[in-house]
Amino acid sequence: MPRSEITVDLRALRRNVEWLRSVLGETELWAVVKADGYGHGAADVARAVTDAGATALCVATVAEGLTLRRVLPGRRILVLGPTDEVREAREAELELVLGDGAIPEGVRVHVELDTGMGRYGFHRLPELPGNVVGLMTHLATADSDTAFAETQLERFRGASEGSDPTLTLHAANSAAALRLPSSRLGAARCGIALYGVSPFGTDPSDDGLEPVLAWRSELAQVKPLAAGESTGYGRTFVAGREKWVGLVPVGYADGFRRGLSGAEVLVAGEQRRVVGTVSMDSFAVELPGPLEPGTPVTLVGDGLLAEEHARHAGTIAYELLTGIGSRRDRATRTVLDA
Repeated sequence: MPRSEITVDLRALRRNVEWLRSVLGETELWAVVKADGYGHGAADVARAVTDAGATALCVATVAEGLTLRRVLPGRRILVLGPTDEVREAREAELELVLGDGAIPEGVRVHVELDTGMGRYGFHRLPELPGNVVGLMTHLATADSDTAFAETQLERFRGASEGSDPTLTLHAANSAAALRLPSSRLGAARCGIALYGVSPFGTDPSDDGLEPVLAWRSELAQVKPLAAGESTGYGRTFVAGREKWVGLVPVGYADGFRRGLSGAEVLVAGEQRRVVGTVSMDSFAVELPGPLEPGTPVTLVGDGLLAEEHARHAGTIAYELLTGIGSRRDRATRTVLDA
């Protein structure tokens, strides 16, 4: 096999879309596919989620939107981030989010209100021309503090009261869509939940979600360490007695972070500890004995959750997933879609 293989299961993705749509009821599902579909492949993800019933796609930049527009003509694409590329957006029939300044003409616009996120957004609703099609806000704590999220929603409802009833109101992210019914307005912008990853950092099955991505490699070399010998930079792991280790040809340049030193991966289906410091292109794993080179190693998947790695590394699964490298010179990417 190559250094590693990334598998994206679009069947699981569609099941997550169907589940989220059932949770949302009459609220439209808008799929967030920015950052190359959270590392899953934006074009493949976008096709699958729209086929499964998502009614719009959300990206971060006009460039991301243009890339999707070339492969998905006619789909509704919303650019969430600020931009001055209005002409390009207009020509590609992208929709823009505006959080300050004058509202441009000739392009569909969603006006963002800052209700407590403290990022982009108007503090008061400006005068709205006819090309404004939506009002939105971002929830800061839907995954951790629902009381503050409810405060934001109350502010949003107050600020948008009396606006044109044909405007689409949207506030919910994945966490709010799953557990905050009051946030399910005209549309919900779901990202991480689409990919079967918990926005709460817990087991995704708790919220009816199924992981979409798996990342696998194999043992490239197996070697014994005598007592007092070490593996990796800095000698952070020194064998107290004879120990077998396997070298996996994946490192932080591939997205397996240095912070995952001491985490667990699956070797031949069994949990084994990463030992020593993760290098740019490899890491070592503790073995029960002299296994054969080529023995399969699972980095994410097969029951090993990205959420577990995130807790170990002191980060969130979003960051880990978007950091997995799928360049052809480093990994292969397999899409399951049947």
